[in-house]
Amino acid sequence: MTEHAPPLRLGTRRSKLAMAQSGQVADAVRQVTGRPVALVEITTYGDTSREQLAQIGGTGVFVTALRDAVLRGEVDFAVHSLKDLPTTQPDDLVLAAVPVREDPRDVLIARDGLTFAQLPDGARVGTGSPRRMAQLNAYARDHGMTIETVPIRGNVDTRIGYVRKGELDGVVLAAAGMKRIGRIEEVTDFLPVDTVLPAPGQGALAIECAADNADLVAALAELDDPFTRAAVTAERSLLAALEAGCSAPVGALADLLADGQIVKEMRLRGVVGTTDGSTLVQLSTTGPVPETHDQAMALGRELAAEMLAKGAAGLMGERAH
Repeated sequence: MTEHAPPLRLGTRRSKLAMAQSGQVADAVRQVTGRPVALVEITTYGDTSREQLAQIGGTGVFVTALRDAVLRGEVDFAVHSLKDLPTTQPDDLVLAAVPVREDPRDVLIARDGLTFAQLPDGARVGTGSPRRMAQLNAYARDHGMTIETVPIRGNVDTRIGYVRKGELDGVVLAAAGMKRIGRIEEVTDFLPVDTVLPAPGQGALAIECAADNADLVAALAELDDPFTRAAVTAERSLLAALEAGCSAPVGALADLLADGQIVKEMRLRGVVGTTDGSTLVQLSTTGPVPETHDQAMALGRELAAEMLAKGAAGLMGERAH
């Protein structure tokens, strides 16, 4: 590819976070292709709907319009937050690259610089995620705390605004998003993954293009990180298997276990629970680092089967499909 070729068109959501992460991908694509990259802003259903994500289904609402633009040839490729991708991959699109993952943890932004453990009894904590609600409520219950989880929507400014205006004591967001928009200094507490397991794929980006564009698939593949891809594939496999038998909030994280500089194994942790935190099923499994897509998928299915056997299937929450 040459610098005289026309710009590659990158489809992105319009939010400040989406534009920031798409801009970072655009810079990387320019480096590997030598071609200019133009951002094309696209509005998705998830951006315009005011309903809670649990009511509009969550899955695909931030993705479909971007995918349609790729398939219509309006853009050459699209960048998604990987946790927004449905677990089923369309045949005519390919996940060309999953770059190195940013911090997968959740973070608290609270009034007066408070950490989660310092929140007062009855603290109101905002989040749009049933997964976060389930685990925060369970942690509070186990540690003798009383909190109220409040469903909220909106961009980062809107959510943090609830704290600044005194309407909420704190909000929980993704560390990756705060880092990508350059506002990590506003975080008052990083929530350990032992407290709150992230959403499957959280912190990772997905770069998607048409499956029949072989040159672009090959160019974008240079941005792929095999360890990140193996981890998120295992996490999403767990999610897909649980969704078949359970509609409760799901958290998952795969990480690499190393002995010195040598990576030995991959550990996959999963959690499913009721949003009030009264019941959680939390398990983990460890296996060889997956070398193929099928091996990563198998790791996720294996843990999902154990979780379903331990009662995850009985934690049926209400979720729109």
